[in-house]
Amino acid sequence: MGGVAYVFPGQGAQYVGMGVDLAEAFPRARALFQRASSVLGFDLLELCRSGPEETLQRTENTQPAILVTSLACLEAARGRIPPPVVAAGLSLGEYTALVCAGSLEFEDAVWLVRQRGLFMQQATEGRETAMAAVLGLPAEAVEGVCQQASALGVCEASNYNAPDQVVVGGDRAAVEEAVRLAKAAGARRAVLLAVSAPFHTRLMRPAAERLREALDRVALRDAELPVVANVTAQPVQRAADIRRLLVEQVASPVRWAQSVAYMVQDGVDTFVELGPGTVLSGLVKRCARGATTWHVEDRASLEKTAAALGGGSLSPATGETGARESSGART
Repeated sequence: MGGVAYVFPGQGAQYVGMGVDLAEAFPRARALFQRASSVLGFDLLELCRSGPEETLQRTENTQPAILVTSLACLEAARGRIPPPVVAAGLSLGEYTALVCAGSLEFEDAVWLVRQRGLFMQQATEGRETAMAAVLGLPAEAVEGVCQQASALGVCEASNYNAPDQVVVGGDRAAVEEAVRLAKAAGARRAVLLAVSAPFHTRLMRPAAERLREALDRVALRDAELPVVANVTAQPVQRAADIRRLLVEQVASPVRWAQSVAYMVQDGVDTFVELGPGTVLSGLVKRCARGATTWHVEDRASLEKTAAALGGGSLSPATGETGARESSGART
């Protein structure tokens, strides 16, 4: 087997019930929810367990909930799957990857993504905005569509998810025009997304400036393993570079397809998605035809992934792993 990458999902992966199964089985996973609740001032595990869904869907709640659920999955998998040679995350997931890589302390990450969610939500309040997914057109064609639609307002590519899937965002009128133009250009699908703000566009610059101030209050260390940055699709390990790129990330497109291509070129052939859902696994398969994907989001998927990749045995008495810890996480 070649190199293993750990990848972590972003906003949109959330669902009521996520993380509960592993928190009940693994004391170390449950402890993460307890620590996060102390930072947030409310019971995060209960929110994940029971919702209500509309509360979980609020950006300032969604971001810490996904981060902690993903790190709980990582904690449960420690010692049971091979350690990573590289980590990456989609948007919010980049923070999870940085905790995994030892660059960012757990409590700091929880606080930061809570603030990030608030900043992103507030950046365009009172402005009519939208995002849309375009499938079946190459990135260059989508960029051309955005340029045409920009006559009606801001319209930019915000997520390069796969070679044939690009998300665009900006002012609602311009994004709606981009949907029309994309369909006319032969897109297989072009649909508006149910999101509350135009993430990863220039309209998020006010959020980026506020995040810069929040990041100044947090200590970052050099990462212990490479983390592929969304902004550049290149590995980063120096704390100063990580800090700069996290600020840029808020108002810059997420280059996920390019990030996967980089990891494959660098020798990764196995991707393990840790966190709710399997969105990234699907995108990886579309970006890298020969890559193998596995995921961990509950006990069943953990058992399946551990059996396939090898690792320690699960102790039913404690829910702890019998093998040495080897994920590189510092939570």
